[in-house]
Parts: sequence; C-alpha cells; structure tokens
Amino acid sequence: MNPNLHFTVDEYQQRLTKTRAAMEAAGVEVLFVSDPSNMCWLTGFNAWSFYTFQGVIVTLDTDPLYWGRAMDTKAALRTTWLAPDDIVPYPDAYVQTPQRHPMQTLGALLADRGWATRRIGVELDNYYYSAKADQELRSTLADAVGRSEVELIDATGLVNWQRAVKSDSEIGYMRIAGSIMETTYRHVDQVLTPGMRKNDLVAEIFHASITGTPEHGGDYPAILPLLPTGEDASACHLTWTDAPMDRGAATFFELAGCYRRYHAPLCRSVFIGDPPLEIRNAEAALLSGLEAGIEAAQAGNRAGDVAVALRDALAARGIDRGGDRCGYPIGLSFPPDWGERTISFRPEDETVLRPGMTFHFMPGLWMETWGLEITESILITESGPAECLMDVPREVRVLQ
Repeated sequence: MNPNLHFTVDEYQQRLTKTRAAMEAAGVEVLFVSDPSNMCWLTGFNAWSFYTFQGVIVTLDTDPLYWGRAMDTKAALRTTWLAPDDIVPYPDAYVQTPQRHPMQTLGALLADRGWATRRIGVELDNYYYSAKADQELRSTLADAVGRSEVELIDATGLVNWQRAVKSDSEIGYMRIAGSIMETTYRHVDQVLTPGMRKNDLVAEIFHASITGTPEHGGDYPAILPLLPTGEDASACHLTWTDAPMDRGAATFFELAGCYRRYHAPLCRSVFIGDPPLEIRNAEAALLSGLEAGIEAAQAGNRAGDVAVALRDALAARGIDRGGDRCGYPIGLSFPPDWGERTISFRPEDETVLRPGMTFHFMPGLWMETWGLEITESILITESGPAECLMDVPREVRVLQ
C-alpha cells in the first residue's frame, strides 16, 4: 500500500461502492469528479494543483482514473491508491492558453475509452468546473460521436452527500484537528496584547496551527484566519490588516485546525476594554443558543431543528440574526471552503441527522456596527446531544 495513503484501500473501496450506488440511482454511468475534496476522498489525491483542470473519472465497473496536468501525475503516484496505468496526463501545451483547452483532452480520453455515448455526470455547480470547461467538454464529445450536441448530467453534490457520515478514521482525524485548534487558541491567549498588530497576531496563529501538537503537525486550512474588529466585524468574511488591535471593540476569530485535510473550525471573540451592554447581551444569547442547538442536534432530529432551537433562544433575548442558516457539514476540504455544501442548519432543512455526521454550528452575529462569533464543531452521536470536538472556553475574553 502507498505509505502516503491516509486510509486503507478497503475504506476507499467502500467509498467507491457508495458513490456507484448513488450514480446508478441518478442514472449516471460515468462520473467526472473535479472537486479536489471529492477527488481526495475517493482516491487520496492531495496536491496544490487545483488551479489547473484535473479530475477523477468513476465508472460503474472499472477502477477510477486520475486525469490531470502531466507534472501532477507524480503527485497522483505519491498520494493515491491508483495503479500507474490509471493515471492519465495531458501535456503542458494545454495549460492556460487560448489556443486549446485541457477539457479537449478529457473529451478525447472519454471517447477513446468508449464512454462518449454513456450518460456522463459532471459537477456543474462547483468552484473547479468552469463554464468554458463545460463548453469545451461538450463540444469535444459531440465531435467524437458525430452529433451537434451531447447531454451531460448535473451530478453536483453526488459525491459530497456520500461523505456526510464519517468513518471512525475520519472522526479520529477531526479530533486531532480539534486538538490543534485547542493549542492554537491557548497560544492566542498567551500572546494577544492590546495594540498588537493584526498581521503579527495572524503570524502567531499560523505558527501555532501548523506546528500543531507534540504528536501531530497541522495542515493548511481551507480558509485563511478571519479576525475583523469593531465595525469591520459587522462583515463576516474579512481577513486581517496591519492595524493594531483596537480598544473599545470586539474582535472575532474564525479559525480551523486541520489535519490531513480534515477540519475542525472554531470561532471565539475578544473585547479590549469594558464590553458594553449590547455585547454582554449578545454573548449571553449566543451561549444560550449554542446550548439549545447542541441539545437539538441529536440523531433522528432534523437539521432544521438545530436552527429553530437557536432562533428561539436568540429571540428570547431580543436578537434577530437576520438569516436562518447557522451551520453546515465539515470534514475533508480544500480551498476556498471547509464546508461540504450539502446539509444546512436552517429551519426548512428536513435532512435527518445520523450518528457520525459532523457540523460547524455557526451562530455568528453580524450587526449594524459590530460582530460576535462563538461557535462549535460538533459530532452527532448514537444518542443524546451532539458532542463538541473541542474544549475551549466560550465566553468573550476581556482584555484591559
């Protein structure tokens, strides 16, 4: 077995079996997987190569193929369980040029294998599959079969849904990611001082999260550290500047521990100075809402029940978040997002929670002139409330 594989070949085969069953149910005979998270989940492929076109081809009756830029085939050999003959390169002449497109080589490969007339599924609504890519693939396949056009099936999310319930091995990696995050927040508590430049603090965060623990080093997270202050914290996705940490303002930290591409996000907040009443009220509301949501996050309940529990707890303190979605599934991921893009904690989501599902329960508050985040990464258990994957004090940390 490849020593760089993070799971047994048997586990990868189990994932393929689940994916093929979903393909059959969707009427897909050949699946082109372009999402690097799904590629990694199916084969182990793990490289910073997702800025060029690449993918894994799954059929109902043959081993998967990796297709990608020639210089990335060594990464496929080093990180996947695939046989060398199942790793198919395209030349650099097709990379980032208006004269030709990599998807032309994918279409030719599908045609050469006799799959051009099969029902082909693609991840249409995905960061890594562009409108131009779709156009070129359809055109190449149509030419190969002598038609004016071909039909491709939208298989967005097909693999993602198979990832919803984590194996024991996956949960183990997420627990390690959680331990890295615990270490990171302890380090933040030690080094953070009023007036510290944001970029210096982020450098400390990166150092701690990549150093990890004595037992396990950290991986790069799919999202960079987010830590806006004061009115900037009313915007939920700002990163950092070289400005000092302000007095009289709240800063939230949105970070994630990452181990072997498995993520454990956690958000906490700090206030430099004396927190005003609105911050203290928001803190109390979030703490109450977290407890209510974690209690509702039980196997057999709906995903929507978590959102309803949070909404009711916040409403009891007069707070309206201005949005219903407050959580999403997490696990293996690559930039630009650590969510799995399937289930949502929102009132109308009828998905039944099952043991082994993992979520970032994310009830952030982004108000008119301030913001506050206190969140948890949670695991749905066999019985009872969800388990938090980390143990970091939730209360707003106050510095003078």
